[in-house]
Amino acid sequence: MLVAVAAAAGPARAEKRVALVIGNSGYRSVPSLPNTANDARAMAALLRNSGFDVVQPRHDLGVLDFKRALREFMGVARDADIAVVYYAGHGVEVKGGNYLIPVDAKLARDYDVEDEAIPLERVMWSIEGARVLRLVILDACRDNPFLGKMQRTVSMRAVVNGLATVEPAAGNTLVAFAAKAGSVAADGVGRHSPFTAALLNHIAEPGLDVRLAFGRVRDEVLRETGGAQEPFVYGSLGGTTVALVPAAKPAAPVVTAQDLQRDYELAERVGTVAAFETFLARHGSGFYAELARAQIAKLGERAGQGAVAA
Repeated sequence: MLVAVAAAAGPARAEKRVALVIGNSGYRSVPSLPNTANDARAMAALLRNSGFDVVQPRHDLGVLDFKRALREFMGVARDADIAVVYYAGHGVEVKGGNYLIPVDAKLARDYDVEDEAIPLERVMWSIEGARVLRLVILDACRDNPFLGKMQRTVSMRAVVNGLATVEPAAGNTLVAFAAKAGSVAADGVGRHSPFTAALLNHIAEPGLDVRLAFGRVRDEVLRETGGAQEPFVYGSLGGTTVALVPAAKPAAPVVTAQDLQRDYELAERVGTVAAFETFLARHGSGFYAELARAQIAKLGERAGQGAVAA
């Protein structure tokens, strides 16, 4: 029984969790967003304090820096188990495609999104290498001031506030919107937007499945906005629990003197080197550990003498 318990207690590989956190606030062609910098800083701190291996905070990215940040993060996420990209800032839907807007964008014409904005697909490419969960969180469905002055070359309905429905092509991928497709999210009157405030309350709860966490985020945002804003998550996962933060490990059981004596006597009855080594794997120090090491040495001497006699 002792051997079986020791084998089952072998160390499990820790998940590698990485995150890129982007907050765009200081837009140059339109008024700044007051809360996005606060939102991004708080999210980065939450993930860092929750044990993420890598958290890359980025603020006020122009288009070239935005592309560079995604390219660099792709290398970080390649061997990760969980990869997260969080973005707070402006976004726009053009002809059914979603774009995130860098701070140096002007978007004088609708087709300028191809050069001046970041397609959502490019964000999703950056996390394709993650094995267990690929998560994009977009607090980007705000009322967009670029639209009022944008020259339209396609139909008026092709450029709208909010973001379009997205269906991730890769499995184990979720894309969370602050507000469901086609609707607008509030920037918030407090320190954080309603969506990010709810995220900070729920997504890092240890052991909580990410789908249930976003369900709680939805409920809180609906409650806080009087039903005006409903977050939405697109994509799907399998049937196993996937938590951004693993459940806390149970406390190690207290080992009493009787436990030590019982385990040592069991190893002594078995009488092999393997049995005493198994004992030492569980009880590596103290009086009985020294006895076990002495027994291993004695058994080794006997084995050597037997080999010589043969």
